[in-house]
Formats: sequence, structure tokens, C-alpha cells
Amino acid sequence: MSAAIPKRPARTGAVAAALIGVAGAAYLVFHLGFPAVINAALSVGWAGFALLCLYGLANFTLLGLAWLVLVPPYTGVRATTFAWGRAVRDSAGDVLPFSQFGGMVIGARAAMLRGISGSTAFGSTIVDITLEMIAQIVFIFASLTILTLQLPDAGQTPLVKVTTVGVGVAAILATFFVAVQRRGFALLQRVARRLLPVAETHAGDLDRVVNDIHMHPMRLAAGFALHLLGWLSAGFGTWLALAMIGHPLPFVSVVAIEGLLCAARSAAIFIPAAIGVQEAGYAVMMPLFGLPAEIGIAVSLLKRAREVALAVPVLLSWQIAEGRSALHPRERTWQGSP
Repeated sequence: MSAAIPKRPARTGAVAAALIGVAGAAYLVFHLGFPAVINAALSVGWAGFALLCLYGLANFTLLGLAWLVLVPPYTGVRATTFAWGRAVRDSAGDVLPFSQFGGMVIGARAAMLRGISGSTAFGSTIVDITLEMIAQIVFIFASLTILTLQLPDAGQTPLVKVTTVGVGVAAILATFFVAVQRRGFALLQRVARRLLPVAETHAGDLDRVVNDIHMHPMRLAAGFALHLLGWLSAGFGTWLALAMIGHPLPFVSVVAIEGLLCAARSAAIFIPAAIGVQEAGYAVMMPLFGLPAEIGIAVSLLKRAREVALAVPVLLSWQIAEGRSALHPRERTWQGSP
């Protein structure tokens, strides 16, 4: 079974969106002052950059545990598998020329390459994404609250108003997504039975996995809590980068910045890695807290560099695993182990 890759029109659109984002990011860098941005980004040094990369690896582990907690047993080998699968998911979404949806599929595929059944990999991914979305909504709401408390006038800006509306829409979508998982898979199974009997079997496997996860509320609560911690960890990464370039902010202020940036990135889900959107978001948000816009761009460049530094070995390991799988195919890839 080969990795699922988006169709040509989708890839073409994603590449076009990425090129537009790159152009926008380049414009911001040069408009704000290329030397100032680059000097700020380079000021962390190799030791500081290595620390940012270690933080990234820790975050992969945390998010992998949030995924694993949904589907026991909990062993060291499975923890490594799900952490690696999550690293592949995020790395593909961060650097490959297609949207986050492609990364989600590849991450599940990576778990399958290490012996996790297709139904478990994809079914748990569906629930994991839902919990991450709900945790993100809570995180963004908290960031809006912090922003309005620290900067009352900012609550009247278009960015905050649009984000507030977006949180409401996202909450509705999350509710709908949960309802589909609880009730909609039966409809999917009936449709699949009519169109393709083999697909119906797989839809039934997904249905069983998703329903089993939803029957264990403690697993769902643990997954939600770990994802909320993961969003706070994203704020910590930005706080750490700001501290290392000599422009520290209180952690709660960074949470406000990161929450609104999360909302902007979510709105740009079809733009690979939210290129340009992330840079513009930091450039807009940093001045609200007294920092120049070029510092925001520098932080964004540091995060991009860290993502690439981690993604290259992660994606190479995934390709090696795919090559081994092609040479030694499993007879029952979909079923595999739980």
C-alpha cells in the first residue's frame, strides 16, 4: 500500500498557494528591513537553535502521547510509533507542498508502517484531530480573554472581531464533527456497501475503532488535556524564541499572540504551512505588545528553520520505511496489529 498523495489539481493549487505565501513573506522581510530581521534571527546562535530543536522534539513526543492515549495498550514501542507518526504528520504539513490534510493521511500511514492496523491508525487520527481542534478552540478563547484584559482597546480591532466569530464557527463545526463520528459512520458504511464491498469492510473497521474510543471518556479527556498542554507548549516555543533574541515577553502575553496566530493558521488550512500568513500574523501582533514587527518576522523565520531542520530527517526516515515496506509488503496491511 503506497502513501496517499493528493491528486494533481489539489497539488497544483497547493503549490500556487505556497508560492503566493512565499512572495508575501519575502515582501514582509524586505519591507521591514532584511538586515534587522536576519540579525535578530541569527542572534540565538547554534546553541540556541539546538535548544529550539530539542523543544520541537519534545513537542512531537507530547502530541504523540495525546494520540496514543486513545488506543491502548501503552508500551514504550507504541509510544515511539505514535510520536514518530505525529512527527511525520507535522513535518509533512510543515514542509511538503500540500495542506495539513495530506500530513494527516501520511501520519496515519506512518503508524501503519510500524505495525499499527489501518483501522486503528486512521480511526484514532480522526478522533485525535477532533480533540486537537476542541483544545485549540479553548486555547484561542483563552488568548482572546487575555488580550482583552491586557489591551482593552484591542478587542475592537478587526482581527479580534474576526477571530471571535471564527471561534464560534469552529465550535459549531467541532460539534458537528463529533456528531458525525458518533452517528455518521453508519451512513458512510451503508454508502460504501453499495459502491464497493471492500470499502464497506474498511468503513466498518473505522466505525468500530471510533466508537470504541468514544466509549472511553477518560481516554478522550486525557487526549484533550494533552492537546491543550500542546497548544500551551506552542506558546512556550514562541516565548523561548523571544527570550533568546533578547526581546522577552510575559508568557501570558505570548499565549495571547500565539492563540490569535493559531486562528489565522487554521483559517489558512489550505495554504501549505500557512506560509506568509504566519509571518503577517506575527508582524501584526508583536507591535500590540510593544515589540517591533521585524522581531515577529524573526521569530517566524526561527520557527520555520526549526521545522525544516526537524522535518528533513523525519521525512527521510518515513521514505526509508516506505521503501522497506515496498520490498517486504505485508499481506494484511489494513488489519495489522491493534
